[in-house]
Amino acid sequence: MITISAEIKKLIPHLKIGAITYHDIVISESPQMIKGRFQLFLESLRLEDKSATDFPGVAEYRSVFKTLGTDPSRYRPASEALIRRVLSGKDLPPINSGVDINNFFSIRFAIPIGLYNLDEIKGDIEVRVGSSEDTYEALNGREMNMEGKLLSADTIGAFGSPIVDSKRTMMTERAQNALHIVYLQPSMEKNDAEELLTSMANMFTQVNGGTAKIELI
Repeated sequence: MITISAEIKKLIPHLKIGAITYHDIVISESPQMIKGRFQLFLESLRLEDKSATDFPGVAEYRSVFKTLGTDPSRYRPASEALIRRVLSGKDLPPINSGVDINNFFSIRFAIPIGLYNLDEIKGDIEVRVGSSEDTYEALNGREMNMEGKLLSADTIGAFGSPIVDSKRTMMTERAQNALHIVYLQPSMEKNDAEELLTSMANMFTQVNGGTAKIELI
């Protein structure tokens, strides 16, 4: 079960969170076809002569961060960080078929998206603003203090955010079940959000197998 805290609902009434639960997936090295499609997409993006803030999803999530009291220039939404990296001409090193597709989604839709090993998540999940007790070792190896920042937490504690996720729930080739947490644009209509989640689930399972269940919160 995933819920959004009352504090966030008050500050951002239209915030929408998408959840896609996957079971019986097989994570491996990304197929060459996926690597090729991803590279072509990144190259076409660079030809558009845009800056990161020209993407509506990036601009809207910077506004979300500001509303919650987080400086988006100091703590960038992960989608913006990826887009800035791509537009600067840097490549994204392949990791595995789960993470690579997740990065594609995050850049394609210009919104933060977290992919987690579902078996490492304990109990219900709440999307909330972090407290002084919310810290974790991040994927970048740094100890993150999540106080005042948007995050996802289970009964153990914080494990992810639209800034950077934790190592505890990271997606590896050992994972058999997974969870996508999609930080949708608050302005997005419900039907459009459901279509986006469906397209994500279809592509993810085409590559990684398994089944998918979609929920819009």
